[in-house]
Amino acid sequence: MYEWIKAFHVIAVISWMAGMLYLPRLFVYHCEAEAGSKQSETFKVMERRLLKGIINPAMILTWLLGLYMVWDGHWYSAGWFQAKFVLVLVMSGIHGVFTHCVRDFANDRNIRSQKFYRIINEIPTVLMICIVMLVIVKPF
Repeated sequence: MYEWIKAFHVIAVISWMAGMLYLPRLFVYHCEAEAGSKQSETFKVMERRLLKGIINPAMILTWLLGLYMVWDGHWYSAGWFQAKFVLVLVMSGIHGVFTHCVRDFANDRNIRSQKFYRIINEIPTVLMICIVMLVIVKPF
């Protein structure tokens, strides 16, 4: 059963990361759209659907399946897992920031620049690379 859980965990992680990498790109383009324009309204729909239809469910599945694997595999005392856990908490925090940004755009209250979204777009990438390295290499 563990291998099936792991497979679905990896699928959930891939889905979560796909959304986490795409959503800030939508924010960059949304910044260019005039508030209330047809383009802005289209971005609002895309952002909401991506967040609620893919990113949120994928994050929930990632957490649930991951916690099961930690329990079943007794990984909680491993150093690599503890480091990974901290990074996944940070990724979840970035997810929360993105959720707040979706709400701001939905209410035409975005105050951040394209540059901010271009920079924050890199954070999930760096976190993902570090997490994968920890899981595969298990350096400690």
